[in-house]
Amino acid sequence: MQIFVNEKAVKNRIDFLKSRGKKIGFVPTMGALHQGHISLIEQSKNDCDITVCSIFVNPTQFNNKEDLIKYPRTIEQDIEKLKKSGVDILFKPTEKVIYPVGMDLSVEIDLEGLDKKWEGKFRPGHFKGVVQVVKRLLDIVRPDCLFMGQKDFQQFTIIDMMLRKLDIKTKLVVVPIYREKDGLAMSSRNVRLSPSFRQKSLVLSEMLKYAKENYGKIPVSEIEEIAIEKISEKGLKPEYFKIINGNTLDPISDNNTQYAVAIVAAWAGDVRLIDNMIIKK
Repeated sequence: MQIFVNEKAVKNRIDFLKSRGKKIGFVPTMGALHQGHISLIEQSKNDCDITVCSIFVNPTQFNNKEDLIKYPRTIEQDIEKLKKSGVDILFKPTEKVIYPVGMDLSVEIDLEGLDKKWEGKFRPGHFKGVVQVVKRLLDIVRPDCLFMGQKDFQQFTIIDMMLRKLDIKTKLVVVPIYREKDGLAMSSRNVRLSPSFRQKSLVLSEMLKYAKENYGKIPVSEIEEIAIEKISEKGLKPEYFKIINGNTLDPISDNNTQYAVAIVAAWAGDVRLIDNMIIKK
């Protein structure tokens, strides 16, 4: 595995590989890698000739500076995992490389309100930072395929819109959520859960399953109310549990939507968790 920290050097290497007809897959991460990230890498290796992974903890997508400070950084372990996974190139830039002084890297596109709902409401400015860093990384790596996880449902929906609006030819590939054996969605933040909250957090995936099993049987509003109640009973603090249209992210009130997704966000102590489940498509 080759490791690059310099923009020009990684561009030159990718240019060479492309000149040899190689198909480039890209997995952007913020490190603290787990099996969910590895599943993205495995998909890239399956679909592409060369897999590029980046590790960069992007400050512009953290609306809470304390969350940025607490975000786990495990670079040595991450590098070993990437080597074992067969990643070809690791791009590990500094903040100065991604955001050079004096360079205007703002991305001005109309996201049609997708960035203002759910995560956007509770984490103002978050998606502006996500769009900015993903666009910047795509400009550097110029991959044929971009691999993202379903767990960040709103994020990949927004990135899909960005790709279309900016006419970026990179293909977005969404990989299903990777779960622990007991159902908890893999997340870099899981390591911060206390043993007690680790167990209590299983209610999130349990309520998503409940929503999937009962969608079409009882009213959507009733499913949502029961889920909020059960999550609260476990001692978590829910921010939302909603069944939404998977394309528009708007809440739905009936069973006629062709693409329905249950989404949830809740605090388990001082750790914020998100999860989702496609319940109809």
